[in-house]
Amino acid sequence: MLLAEPRVEERRPAGDASRNPPAATVLVPREVPLGGPRALMVRRTLPQRARSLIGAWCFVDSYGPTAAPRARTMDTPPHPHTGLQTVSWLYQGEIEHRDSAGHHALIEPGQVNLMTAGAGIQHSEVSTDDARELHGVQLWIALPEASRHVSPFFESFAPEPFAHGGGVLRVFVGELLGHGSTVTGFTRLVGAQLDIPAGGTVSIPADPAFEYGLVVDAGAPRLQGVAIPVSHLGVVETGADELVIEAGDEPLRALLIGGEPLGEQIVMWWNFVGRSHDEIVAFREQWQGDVIAGGTRDGRFGAIDGYDGSALPAPELPNVRLRPRE
Repeated sequence: MLLAEPRVEERRPAGDASRNPPAATVLVPREVPLGGPRALMVRRTLPQRARSLIGAWCFVDSYGPTAAPRARTMDTPPHPHTGLQTVSWLYQGEIEHRDSAGHHALIEPGQVNLMTAGAGIQHSEVSTDDARELHGVQLWIALPEASRHVSPFFESFAPEPFAHGGGVLRVFVGELLGHGSTVTGFTRLVGAQLDIPAGGTVSIPADPAFEYGLVVDAGAPRLQGVAIPVSHLGVVETGADELVIEAGDEPLRALLIGGEPLGEQIVMWWNFVGRSHDEIVAFREQWQGDVIAGGTRDGRFGAIDGYDGSALPAPELPNVRLRPRE
């Protein structure tokens, strides 16, 4: 899925795990139209001015439930990525994925689909005839310097749900409470769906070296005693050794994400994650020349077979040099 509005993002210095664990803070979503002519409205909680990353998680878009009376209610044309991994997680619906590394797969509820863009890839996402509703989350993970030029690849994994403290968890990235995912990680991360019945409370052991986020899909929970409204993102800085999540009067469904601070500055613009203005300019020029202008199938981003439509042109770059915030 593509980033609809270009931004320049930063990595803030890692917190000091020896300080008193902070309470949760709340990030407010903003609505963004996603895709080409058939734009789908999403609720974006990361990145934003208040925060760029949680661990290496650098992007969170939530969407739905949206009625999908026809195929292609979601129609995201071929678009490029560099330096990141896309993580697709559905609550309802079905989405067809195609990419230039030759993968053609269905994204279905309860199954994570992870695409490692690495040095460069393009992909498309289109909802199918079987998607009567669309409801899910798209996340990105920034790749560290040592791994960001790997060759692109695609993985799927269906985590088994397990009970913990009255709640149910599904770990789709990394490890938590002795349960792990098979998809590839390049930094220490965790991603899991958490469901808690109304009135329930779950305590989860936390890694003090991790930052954590709770992406609320349904319910009105409290995280570390702080109310997190539906569609918002609660954030806990490094230093916590326990996460306490209370469901409140309604059942809770949320994603728990976390990881060690990336510790690197990144430049994030449109669908590219890089390290400098000049690198982003080069990525854009390669996309426009090799794909949009009909150049070669052998360039950085390759080609997609089977998508009915044209690739998405890159927006114009701003009239200033892109740089990480200090």
